[in-house]
Amino acid sequence: MSFTDRFVLWLHIGFAIFTIGPVALAISSTPRYIRLRDVAILRYLSRITVIFTLGSLLVLIAGIVLAQLKHDFSRPWLTVAMTLFVVAIVLLVLVIRDQRRAIKALSPAETQAHAPDQGSAEGDSSGPAPAGPDPAGPESSGASSPGGEAALAAHIASVERGRIAAMGGVVNLIWLVILVLMVWQP
Repeated sequence: MSFTDRFVLWLHIGFAIFTIGPVALAISSTPRYIRLRDVAILRYLSRITVIFTLGSLLVLIAGIVLAQLKHDFSRPWLTVAMTLFVVAIVLLVLVIRDQRRAIKALSPAETQAHAPDQGSAEGDSSGPAPAGPDPAGPESSGASSPGGEAALAAHIASVERGRIAAMGGVVNLIWLVILVLMVWQP
């Protein structure tokens, strides 16, 4: 094996370690923070998923270059590994889409949850206390609509949480199969 072959192999392994690990962790952690409704962490995890998904393409590129240098394109295990890698990337794009949907669904709930706290703090420091509940009930004031929107947002987030957990598990399983193919090389 020449110096160039070894260098590209090290790049391939390095890219795999430093890009696939973080994206696997981010997609595995996302369902937990959807359940906790922590939109700030979800935005961060979504950003990590996007960046490291794009970075993981370097693993594929280095692998293709290495296969070209070693003239290994005729081996079936390499074709299977590259095909699985492309499938994993497509699933990661769907995970990113679902992360954004969950963030969008939970964002209005987050702003509504914090709005009463801010209003009561402002009311305590200046001016009269806010008026009590509407004597006609929540139906006449439209309070049932935000509650319905919050329930719908929670339902959407729950659906996206399940989809992300399922696709994330499949993506992580694909990474393991590719690892076995790379080490075993049938």
